This record gives sequence, C-alpha cells and structure tokens, in this order.
Amino acid sequence: MTERKIRILLAKPGLDGHDRGIRVLACAFRDAGFEVIYTGCHQTPEQIANTALQEDVDLVGLSCLSGAHRYLFAKVVELLRESGGEDIKVIGGGIIPEHDFTVLRDAGIQAVFTPGSTLDSIVQWVRDNVKTSKRQ
Repeated sequence: MTERKIRILLAKPGLDGHDRGIRVLACAFRDAGFEVIYTGCHQTPEQIANTALQEDVDLVGLSCLSGAHRYLFAKVVELLRESGGEDIKVIGGGIIPEHDFTVLRDAGIQAVFTPGSTLDSIVQWVRDNVKTSKRQ
C-alpha cells in the first residue's frame, strides 16, 4: 500500500486580489507531485479553515500582499486548532516585513516565504516538514 500524496490547500485570505504568485506556487507544488487545492481570492479565515478540514489537507499555504497577514494568518491557525486541525501545518507568504516573522511564528505559522524565495526552496521545505495526516 502506498502512502497518499501530501495535500496542500492554497488560499488568499482577505481583500488581496493579487494571485499570480500563489498560482505559480500551485503549479510548482503540482509539478512536485503534491495534490493542490486552490480556493481563490477573497477567502475568510473561516472558509479557509473549514475547507482545510473538509479536504483533509496536510498543509495550508496562505498568501497576503495587503498587509493584513498578522491578523488573517493567526486567525486561520486559531480556527484550525479550535476545530481539531491542530496537526495541519500552516505557512505564509507575500509582502511580509521581517519584523513580523516572529509574531507569525508565535501565532503558529510554521514558515514564512517572501519575494525572492525560490520555488525549489519552498517545495523542499514541504518535503522536509510535512507528512500526510492520519486524520479520519
């Protein structure tokens, strides 16, 4: 019996509509052999957390270019924890000042990727840090 592919949910929380980067990342994850679900732009934290649980994902990747990452990313993690998804890893990316990295990590964001991060380095981080869940 083979282990299932890592399932990744990609989402754009809030009002940020710039999605070229997350679409490129979705293709890179797909090409790396991961199963990718992209919810599109303008998702609420509640929608993202609910979709992550319904789709039994192993990782949620959030992208924010609007400056609301501190609230939106933390809220997704909070909602996942409250709903039994504490084993789902959450990463973030976008225009995020370096001084916010610690705040995001303290809120439960596992890694932060900003412009200049290579697709290969992000894919490798997933391979090194994400395992398929045993949730049923």
